[in-house]
Amino acid sequence: MRYKVRLILTSAVVASMLLTGCGTASNTKHTGSASETQTTNSTTASSTQPVSQEIFAMDTYMTVTAYGDNAQKGVTDAVAEIQRLDNLLSIGKEDSEISKLNKSGSAALSDDTAVMVAKALDLYKSTGGAFDITVLPLMELWGFTTQEYYVPTEDEIQSTLQRVGADKLTWDESTKTLTLGNKQEIDLGGIAKGFTSSRIMEIFKKDGVTCGMVSLGGNVHLLGTKQDGSAWRVGIQDPNNTDDMLGVLEANDCAVITSGAYERNFEKDGVTYHHIIDPATGKPSNSGLTSVTIVSKDGTLADGLSTSLFVMGKDKAIAYWKQHADEFDTILVDKDRNVYITEGIAGNFSPDSVSAEQVHTIEK
Repeated sequence: MRYKVRLILTSAVVASMLLTGCGTASNTKHTGSASETQTTNSTTASSTQPVSQEIFAMDTYMTVTAYGDNAQKGVTDAVAEIQRLDNLLSIGKEDSEISKLNKSGSAALSDDTAVMVAKALDLYKSTGGAFDITVLPLMELWGFTTQEYYVPTEDEIQSTLQRVGADKLTWDESTKTLTLGNKQEIDLGGIAKGFTSSRIMEIFKKDGVTCGMVSLGGNVHLLGTKQDGSAWRVGIQDPNNTDDMLGVLEANDCAVITSGAYERNFEKDGVTYHHIIDPATGKPSNSGLTSVTIVSKDGTLADGLSTSLFVMGKDKAIAYWKQHADEFDTILVDKDRNVYITEGIAGNFSPDSVSAEQVHTIEK
């Protein structure tokens, strides 16, 4: 996306909590661009100390942290991969593959982009259209891509909806060629960070990193356990109060990705409009949920489902999980601050700003 993702407390808390107990966290500074990065530990750091680097890419600040004798190589390679994928996918860069596709209307895609498109189309089908990479015209209409916010008329929404719908795309898997429908544009931002975090985990393993984590604008992906064998502790933000944590989730070797109505929004005439657009209505989702966290080994899946389940609402989200419980777990928060946690991770969640009575376990 072209807009900058606002750094929320969750990302800061997560970084702090994840690093505590697995070495000493180092200071980082915001540098403003993907090409200007700062390594916060030297290559002479011992295997018990972290090597951490922060960069700005994909319109958000990202922190990559690794431990072990090969930590420096892992971080260096991970940052290079983030920059490569950002250049490939960013709609804010005129020479990116996605920008060129949106201008030309059809293109044979590179391997990585093709994988993401195929995954996005699978999610579109399995979620009944809740996840849709063609909503970019709606995001532009509401001003979320430029921060020039605007409440469109119903006629404007209906007109723009004519350009939305992944069923209007033509995908030739054999040639990896994607053809857009009339005046359509796509944006892979809904799964790009999850795809990137999974790729970083692959790089860490290849480079011999023993444990590590990456925070991509609040998306967190964990490699293994902490060095002492204990679980990482991930703070889940309270969607009703951004200064508090809803609770803490203990997790290992997985992605933990949250979508919330609090992340990007604006107010007009006393009404708050958030950035999670329902592709069916062309308006900010009014599903009754305020936050959705997905926990999965697959970062791409987790990224896409955090938005999809938010749009679905509690009942449909729970039904979807029951059909795909072997692929992910979830934490759903509704507007009354009730928390619904699937049984696979219920025992790993400790409530903080909500009472135990507000936490409900979802069983198959």
